[in-house]
Amino acid sequence: QVQLVESGGGLVQAGGSLNLSCAASETIFRINAMGWYRQAPGKQRELVATVTNGGSTVYADSVKGRFTCSRDNAKNTVHLQMNSLKPEDTAVYYCNARTYDTARNPGLNYWGKGTLVTVSS
Repeated sequence: QVQLVESGGGLVQAGGSLNLSCAASETIFRINAMGWYRQAPGKQRELVATVTNGGSTVYADSVKGRFTCSRDNAKNTVHLQMNSLKPEDTAVYYCNARTYDTARNPGLNYWGKGTLVTVSS
């Protein structure tokens, strides 16, 4: 069963913008943070941005001031507005949802299948 669904990837010229969206299934319970990771060709997967249930945000240094991550807790959705895109932003972007740890169970990570963002120079 699909639990995270991403959309919005595509091809854009340097300096352009894209907006990524992700929707979490109701089968994912107790979500703490939702956000985005990316993996560029030949590189390790890295954090892009996350938003906690309380609204705190964390951004990678490489995207600060250019990307904005927003979340609607009631809808279990998260968005990534990407502006001033650079060729080095080219990567597969993965939606991530992380649940709270409890006294009985560890938190879990859920991943989307990824959406490709290509920025041409």
